[in-house]
Amino acid sequence: MQKVENHKKDTNVSVEEMFKVGAHYGYSKTRRHPSVSKYIYATKNKTDIIDLEKTSVMLDQACEFVKNLGARNKVILFVGTKPEAKEIIKNTAEALNMPYVNERWIGGSLSNFIEIKKRINELENYRKENKEGGLEKYTKKERVVMAKKMEKLARYYSGLVGLKKIPDALFIIDAKAEHIAATEARKSNVAVVSLVNSDSNIINIDYPIIGNDTGIPSIRLFTETISIAYKNGKLSIPVTEKADPVKN
Repeated sequence: MQKVENHKKDTNVSVEEMFKVGAHYGYSKTRRHPSVSKYIYATKNKTDIIDLEKTSVMLDQACEFVKNLGARNKVILFVGTKPEAKEIIKNTAEALNMPYVNERWIGGSLSNFIEIKKRINELENYRKENKEGGLEKYTKKERVVMAKKMEKLARYYSGLVGLKKIPDALFIIDAKAEHIAATEARKSNVAVVSLVNSDSNIINIDYPIIGNDTGIPSIRLFTETISIAYKNGKLSIPVTEKADPVKN
């Protein structure tokens, strides 16, 4: 594969860099979804090789969208619960002060956000009381029960603490694996940017990025690139307008 010539890139990620992290590795041809056929460069030993030149164009389109979100101080919810993506999603979202889900997508997180918000508030209030010593009014037994309940809430909702409304977009690692999140986003009119492999149906994904969604180096490269695009967008905001996007 040759580097894309005369193609304006906001991401500064070359085809060679993507190739180096194994972004071109698709799944077996038998698993290929028809919607990605035109993005396959070749099939070698029954395994699809993704056309990274086309991936490069898709990545630029996704980054332009994300950059625009950053410029408008919008909220992106980062989603990735597969083992290879968990830590990357958490670290990237926290660095941007964005919400994330890296354990399990709770059904209704978008479609029934009012109920989800109650659980987030419950966790926030518990943490506030604990920090301020407000839990002393409860008996030891009550505190133990509360702690166990909060431990469970924290596992699934810690990444959503501070989220006051439905996010403006989702960045998903493997929309096929996170199909409930992607479906809720579509029904809630929330745009989806997703790194997906050759087995995924990309028809209903707003900004698909076809590449290896299992390899850690590949996931890290694409996630970091999206993060940089958002930061670049934020740089265009006047200092007086740079309020916390999650808490506003």
